[in-house]
Amino acid sequence: MADDRIDLVIFDCDGVLVDSERLAVRVDARMLAELGWPMGEAEIVERFVGRSHLDMTAAIEEHLGEPLPDGWYERYRPWYRAAFDAELTAVDGITEALDLIASPTCVASSNTHPGLRYSLELTGLLPRFAGRIFSATEVERGKPAPDLFLHAARTLGADPAHCVVVEDSHFGVEAARAAGMRAFGYCGGLTPRAWLEGPGTVVFDEMRDLPGLLSGRSR
Repeated sequence: MADDRIDLVIFDCDGVLVDSERLAVRVDARMLAELGWPMGEAEIVERFVGRSHLDMTAAIEEHLGEPLPDGWYERYRPWYRAAFDAELTAVDGITEALDLIASPTCVASSNTHPGLRYSLELTGLLPRFAGRIFSATEVERGKPAPDLFLHAARTLGADPAHCVVVEDSHFGVEAARAAGMRAFGYCGGLTPRAWLEGPGTVVFDEMRDLPGLLSGRSR
């Protein structure tokens, strides 16, 4: 595995490039409680981290037994923006890692394009991925389906068998495996190591180790 060429390194965004999951889950808990579905942060991580907004909306509607009104999320959007504006940072060590990764890179995230641009610009990472940012809104099925990662590889002319995915959610590593791509599961955030472990997956907790892991070397 260490000798395989790497055509493309596909990064998830939230929790991998930007340290947003802690902030988002905190706001998720407030939002869900107000909607009538109180839930602890650990359960939110298990159910929703790595999933798209559409998937979360569908789950809320199923639980409530009725559709949410059009525009329901607009009440809560400022809650997330306020938290991000005040506290969002890049994941510790990611800039150093990106500086050392020679292979082509891109972002493929369950977030929307406006959300991705906002977070990446706020943390100074946007120029590193300009023109190579992919959202789950571009494909029919979000993670854990492989569609988004395959779409990114196809668009950038990369062989899926020679792509690697850097993820921090169990839905994300499942999507990478389904796409036939090697996965690197980052457990330095909210997701427990055990949720990321599995075939074709290297689990690590220090982002500065990533370049060495990609080349088959430890730091």
